[in-house]
Amino acid sequence: MKKLNIENLMEVSGVKFGTSGARGLATAMTDEVCYAYTLAFLTHLENSNNIKEGSEVAIAGDLRPSSPRICAAVVKAVEDKGYLAVYSGEIASPAVAYYGFSKTIPSVMVTGSHIPDDRNGIKYNTPLGEILKEDEQGIRAQEVTIPENVFDDEGFFIETRELATICEKAEEIYIKRYTNFFAPDTLAGLRLGVYEHSCVGRDTLKSIYQQLGAEVVGLGRSEKFIPVDTEAIRPEDVALAAQWAQESHFDAILSADGDCDRPLISDEKGQWLRGDVAGILCAQFLNADAVATPVSCNSAVELCESFSVVKRTRIGSPYVIASMKEASASGSQMVVGYEANGGFLTNSDFKQGAKVLEALPTRDAAILHIALLVDAKKQGIKLSELVATLPARYTISDRLKEFPTERSQEKLKSFTSEGGESRIEELFAQLSGSLASIDQTDGVRMTFDNKEVIHLRPSGNAPELRCYNEADSEARAIELNRACIEIMENWRA
Repeated sequence: MKKLNIENLMEVSGVKFGTSGARGLATAMTDEVCYAYTLAFLTHLENSNNIKEGSEVAIAGDLRPSSPRICAAVVKAVEDKGYLAVYSGEIASPAVAYYGFSKTIPSVMVTGSHIPDDRNGIKYNTPLGEILKEDEQGIRAQEVTIPENVFDDEGFFIETRELATICEKAEEIYIKRYTNFFAPDTLAGLRLGVYEHSCVGRDTLKSIYQQLGAEVVGLGRSEKFIPVDTEAIRPEDVALAAQWAQESHFDAILSADGDCDRPLISDEKGQWLRGDVAGILCAQFLNADAVATPVSCNSAVELCESFSVVKRTRIGSPYVIASMKEASASGSQMVVGYEANGGFLTNSDFKQGAKVLEALPTRDAAILHIALLVDAKKQGIKLSELVATLPARYTISDRLKEFPTERSQEKLKSFTSEGGESRIEELFAQLSGSLASIDQTDGVRMTFDNKEVIHLRPSGNAPELRCYNEADSEARAIELNRACIEIMENWRA
C-alpha cells in the first residue's frame, strides 16, 4: 500500500483543478491519478456527510479516445470505496448530472469539454450540485491509499479493465425532462440543423427536438474528436453554418461543445449567437427575476432592464452557482445564471400551469436552444429579429493558444501594479482612448471613456490567454478584438 497526498499529486502530475474540475494532458491523467482523485472526492463527500452508505455513483464520458480508460479508473475507485458504480456510457454532462441530482447521488463526468483531445478532465458533482471551491479545497486536502499490484510503474492498470454494462436511465430521464414539460408540437413547423461534430449529446439533442415536433437534419458528424469552443468559435465553423443556412434554409442551427453543456445556436442566416446574448434571451423567456453572470459578459443584461437583480461574478460555473444560491437565499423567485460560453443554469423551478421544469444548477445546452426557438416562434419572428430586441452591445472573444499561465499572470500583474494605468494607455489608448476604470474581479477588465471594453484573463482550464471585447457595433468589437490579439502576440517573446 502507498499513500498519496492529493495536493502534492496535483503539482507532480500536472493535472490540476480549474473552473470545471480537474484537467490535464491525457498522458498525465494516468489510471492511478484518476483513481486517486476519485477516492479523494468520495472521501470528501463522506467527511461532509454528503453520501449515503452503499450509494450509487453515476459515471459517464465524452467521445475522446482517452475517456473510456479514465471512466474505468473512476469505476474502480467507486467500487473499492464500497459504492455502486452506475456507468451511463457516452452521454451529455447535464444528463448524468441531472440523473445524480434527481436521485440525490454523486455523479462523475469524464470530459475535457472543448479542449483538444490530447487533454481530458473529470467533473465531479455532489448529490446536490457541482463541486464548489470549498469542495475543491476538501478534495485537495485528502490523503488516499493506493492498493498494491493494481497499477504499474507508469501508473496504468496492470490488468486491463472493462467497463460495466451501460445503464441508459440517465439519458432517458434527461430527454423526458423536456418532452414531459413541453408540448409535442412546441417546435412544430421549425426546420432545424444540428451540427453534430463530436458532441457526445448529438443524438440526444436531435431526439428531444424531433419529439417536440421539429424537422431535424444532422450536419457535420465526425468520428474524430473536434475541439469546438463555443466561446471562441473556429473560423471553419463560422463558414460551415453560413453555408448550411444558405443551402438548406434552416430556422436555426443548433450545436454544443464536446460534453454538450455549452450550447451553440445560429439564426436563420447561419450567424452564431454569442453565448452571453443568448443567455439574456433565455433568462427573459424564463421570466427570471435574478441573474448571475460573469464579469466578462455583455452589459446588455443590465441595459435591457428585464431583471430585478443582476450579480456579476468571477468566470467559472462554481462562482455563478454560488451567486445563484445567494440570490435564492435572499428571496428571489426565479434565479438563473449563464456564462459567455453559453452554458445556462437554473437554480429555481420553472412553472407553466401545472407543469414544472425542475431546477438544473449545472450548465445545460438544451434549455437555451428550446427557450430561444419557442420565444421566436410565439412572437412570429426570426431569431435574428429576436436578438435585435436587445440593446446594441456586442461582445467578441478570442485567445492565444499555448500561452503559459505564469506568463499571462506576469503580464496582467504589470497592468495592476504601480504605473499600470500608464502601461495600459501606452498599449491600448491608440485603440480606445483614455482609460475610465479597471475591474480585477477576474483578470483585468478595462473600460474606456468611449464605453469600449478590453478584458484580459488567463484560462482556468488550459494554457491560454483570453481576450474579451465589447463595443457598440459587431464590426467594431471584431476590429478591436483582432487588434488586441495582435498586440498580445508580441507578448510571447
